[in-house]
Amino acid sequence: MSTQTPDSLEWTELDRRAVDTARVLAADAVQRVGNGHPGTAMSLAPAAYTIFQKVMRHDPADPEWTGRDRFVLSPGHTSLTLYTQLFLSGYELELDDLKAFRTHGSKTPGHPEYGHTAGVETTTGPLGQGVANAVGMAMAARYERGLFDPEAPEGESPFDHTIWAIVSDGDLEEGISAEASSLAGHQKLGNLVFVYDDNHISIEGDTATAFSEDVLKRYEAYGWHVQRIEPGADGDIDVHALYAALTSAKAETGRPSIISMRTIIAWPAPNAQNTEAAHGSALGEDEVAATKRVLGFDPSRSFEVADEVLAHARRALDRGAEAHAAWDKRIDKWRGANPERARLFDRVVAGQLPEGWEDALPVFEEGKSLATRAASGKVLQSLGAVLPELWGGSADLAGSNNTTIDKTSSFLPKGNPLPEADPYGRTIHFGIREHSMAAEMNGIALHGNTRVYGGTFLVFSDYMRNAVRLSALMQLPVTYVWTHDSIGLGEDGPTHQPVEHLASLRAIPGLNIVRPADANETAIAWAEILKRHATNPAPHGLALTRQGVPTYAPNPDAARGGYVLKESSTGTPDVVLIATGSEVQLAVAAREQLEAEGVGTRVVSMPSVEWFEEQPREYRESVLPPSVKARVAVEAGIGLTWYRFVGDAGRIVSLEHFGASADAKILFAEYGFTAENVAAAARAVLNSTTGLAAARG
Repeated sequence: MSTQTPDSLEWTELDRRAVDTARVLAADAVQRVGNGHPGTAMSLAPAAYTIFQKVMRHDPADPEWTGRDRFVLSPGHTSLTLYTQLFLSGYELELDDLKAFRTHGSKTPGHPEYGHTAGVETTTGPLGQGVANAVGMAMAARYERGLFDPEAPEGESPFDHTIWAIVSDGDLEEGISAEASSLAGHQKLGNLVFVYDDNHISIEGDTATAFSEDVLKRYEAYGWHVQRIEPGADGDIDVHALYAALTSAKAETGRPSIISMRTIIAWPAPNAQNTEAAHGSALGEDEVAATKRVLGFDPSRSFEVADEVLAHARRALDRGAEAHAAWDKRIDKWRGANPERARLFDRVVAGQLPEGWEDALPVFEEGKSLATRAASGKVLQSLGAVLPELWGGSADLAGSNNTTIDKTSSFLPKGNPLPEADPYGRTIHFGIREHSMAAEMNGIALHGNTRVYGGTFLVFSDYMRNAVRLSALMQLPVTYVWTHDSIGLGEDGPTHQPVEHLASLRAIPGLNIVRPADANETAIAWAEILKRHATNPAPHGLALTRQGVPTYAPNPDAARGGYVLKESSTGTPDVVLIATGSEVQLAVAAREQLEAEGVGTRVVSMPSVEWFEEQPREYRESVLPPSVKARVAVEAGIGLTWYRFVGDAGRIVSLEHFGASADAKILFAEYGFTAENVAAAARAVLNSTTGLAAARG
């Protein structure tokens, strides 16, 4: 029987049965594989079902539809919360996929994986990441509206949509969620709604072990709209109260919203409910059977889904098609009224760059000294005029990172007192929140239809690492601008001088690190990153100097990751010097010394090891001839990267310890980063390889 009233939730017996079906599917899936997290999926089933079936605008037949709302399951361990709703709603998941939960090659891995399962908007698992992803999506939604439909009245643009997220105690304990939630409140992201699963359970038991603050007071202090709903008389989620809260949250467009929802983990399992064991372990056959009896299911059957229940839930396909068709009419009307913006929209959606965009790239005068961070800033400002979808900022270091794409336009909400404040502004002020900045950038990229970058000092990439790893795991087109890339930053000392960071970041699979030697390599690097983001998405980290470095003639082969910058005077070089970033100039100066001594010396600039290793073997061997064993690599960081390039016979001029507080020139000289030392290393390599060759001969 329907409980519908004109202004309330329609909730039928089939809805209740669908929710209970999701509960037993979660219990069965974990029981079948023998491991997983059944309890939260069971207790959250009513909330997830209400969002997917009653509130959220989505089309299961078109998971990439631009006009859809987004849903983020931040506690990724309860992936069955999402998988069961994707199955019931009619996405590409079927019952056999739930039966294959957490098994190799299935569409239902242990944590949701973006790009692997239709309807999964982001990879979650590390707690707190989804919180910041959702904030980034909400930011992107606002910027997207500004690109394509800024004059439309509130709620009337085809680009208006809501970001829904389920968050957990664990998410809100992680510091990243505090960073992201603070920014969301500051930005007044009224298109963002969190449903907080307040179940009082973590792996170590009751959350009283470590978590006692009043979460809603915290969020109220952040500037959020806060609501609390209590369980129904039976202890289960009161779906009518939840629906009313969700509706109220969506109507609140001036602030982000959070709804605290008290739940009982593993409800209604007779013995497992409200226990930490239900968080991360199978319930056991007896408890699964007992739960099915409570819910009116046959305890002898597994993965039971009644035809009428599935048919009812998959009416989401019809609602999605209707919503999509209505949106299509709105977007067609918008196209007619905004032909120029429609062309921009089509180009951006297609991932294309505008005709002639590379003409905007600056070419820097050879011989001049310029820091690569400064060159990067000039490139960004030049590209800003031709790529309106490009936006970004830094973690309160814009003046140092040179990440201000437009000084007159800051991404800030209405009511902000700064004169450049604009809800659709180009420059993002992430604040001193590096970890959430990286995860918000992921959310912006996942949302689509814009291109984002974000900056800080390279040494603070440590704060960002987990989110950067997820960028690589999801292969997202984000650009990290990491400046002050070595001891060359000088007097700030070892706390700010990266030593191990370049090698550590290069160790992340799928992350491309680019450390340009000069201003022209920086421009070429930016161009290559933008091209790759359009055709072969992957995250990139630009490592840029604080100090000035000499400018060389531009060479398009820099986009191949490694190339011959200075050729040997002999046909085949006697020695090859490989360098990156600010150390390339040392290799060039060392070459002059060696050539004056009659030693044929080639200098290879290698801004990106990852790009270089993608090149055909013939090209790589033309740059680093296998016959030339005398090789020296130079980089002001630990030498871990370079052993595979110099081989057993080569040498590495590197920094295997922390720096100190002193002028950059003093530090480089003190630690052996001089042309003389590089030349000496080359002579030593030549002597050893010549002796080795003679011995073998």
